[in-house]
Amino acid sequence: MSRGRRAALVAAFAVAMFAAFPQPVAGRVIDLGRIFAYVAPALLLLALRGLAPRAAAAVGFTATWVAHSAVLHWIYVVTVVYGHAPVAVGLLAPVGLAVYPALFGAGFGALFAVLAARGLASPWAVAALWTAMDHTRAFALTGFPWATLGYAQHENAALLPLAAFTGVYGLSFVSALGGAALAAAAEGRRVAAALAFAGVALAHGLGLAARHAPPEGASVRVAVLQGNIDQGVKWSAAWRDRTLATYADLTRQAASRGAKLIVWPESAVPGPLVEEPELRRAVSELARETASWLVVGGVGLAFDGGPRPSRYFDSAFVVDRDGVIRDRYDKTHLVPFGEYVPLRGLLGFFLRSVASGIAPLDVAPGARPRSLRVAPEGGDGFPVGVAVCYELLFPDLMRRFAADGAELLLGITNDAWYGRTGAPYQFLAITALRSAETGLWLGRAANTGVSAFIDGQGFVRQQTPIFEPALLVADVPRHPSPRDATFYVRHGDWFAAACWAFVGVLVATAWRRRGAPVRGALR
Repeated sequence: MSRGRRAALVAAFAVAMFAAFPQPVAGRVIDLGRIFAYVAPALLLLALRGLAPRAAAAVGFTATWVAHSAVLHWIYVVTVVYGHAPVAVGLLAPVGLAVYPALFGAGFGALFAVLAARGLASPWAVAALWTAMDHTRAFALTGFPWATLGYAQHENAALLPLAAFTGVYGLSFVSALGGAALAAAAEGRRVAAALAFAGVALAHGLGLAARHAPPEGASVRVAVLQGNIDQGVKWSAAWRDRTLATYADLTRQAASRGAKLIVWPESAVPGPLVEEPELRRAVSELARETASWLVVGGVGLAFDGGPRPSRYFDSAFVVDRDGVIRDRYDKTHLVPFGEYVPLRGLLGFFLRSVASGIAPLDVAPGARPRSLRVAPEGGDGFPVGVAVCYELLFPDLMRRFAADGAELLLGITNDAWYGRTGAPYQFLAITALRSAETGLWLGRAANTGVSAFIDGQGFVRQQTPIFEPALLVADVPRHPSPRDATFYVRHGDWFAAACWAFVGVLVATAWRRRGAPVRGALR
């Protein structure tokens, strides 16, 4: 294959990956994931055709780096518009962050070449290898699983039910299998292509067969609020009263529509809720006035015996209808360089965290994901899982809310950082998979949108436009047995582990075959 043709395939892969995830175009959101989830892997496999492991690693790195630099273009808005970094830093930020997924692209390319040279790179092996890499991106170096291939299938009603068994990684597997089938067909490997296409069809059939409404218990009327507070003034003292007035007005509107549990976005309260009397009084009086339970995002503080806070948290507070703060959940999975600087002793001389409004230095992580108890209908109440922003990206973290007894999920976030890019819509797609995996309804309150209600099958029932004040109200069913909600809740990432085991067996087989004549290698 000529260098020019290989370069064209790399460029086409980058375009296909960009198109696989929701993007706003001319005032509309274009979502072509159900097509490009298959096309993108096929293009990368064709670009890797015939390469030795080192060269395949280089092509895999380059292709993934270019693709994710495009997908992560919104990092420019985060760093320059709201982080006030120089334009040069903003231009470098997406390509710098894209190095992380590119490392896994390099690993994919190298291992694919090793397996292909020994005749072991069947479409099924390719799908397992791709899935294993997607899974590793969820935890290696704290993880950054944005644009995991399976999310491109978030609107595929036939595949979405598989997430209740396999997590999003089952959708990655089917997508990569379909891409490998297309590549095999293009290379004239008809039997391999036919078997892989049959596997994709079978997966769709299994998904349709598994599709059913999750069991639902009593419902609670929930409201999610979208204050649309500009990120540039969010932490301004001059805007504090206006911010509180905005959320007070939305809360009253929600209560007038019968909402009993009202959810504010991440850091909606512009300061430490417990320690600042004026803020605490305003929120408490509002809860009493509306006779509703509030879940509000704010700043949590910890004191280690001194008068000054020793730690700052990105928190969610539960306020009952009597205005009493009942509980607080502290975000456990923080954003590197957004909420804290890794290796601060070294990098802190050059970098500071972007989310400096919450804490003067780094935000501290909470202890663990755990549910909070609310009682908007009276009685002993029930547990809910409240995920704070970045936590919604992590399947295993979110399933632990269900394992801790949460009967429904709430997501509070501030997506103002992303501007009018594809990121708010991509984040909504990611969030939808958390419901599909756990079988729990989810109410999503986002400062500037997209706020939404998502049912227990992963389908978005209601959503708001972005950058408009808004609220949504819905009767949200509680799951009667959340710990048994889905196979995925009970057993976690077993499917991804199985893919890794399969890859391990193949690599070990390739190692034993080293030096043997090549059989069935791609040419």
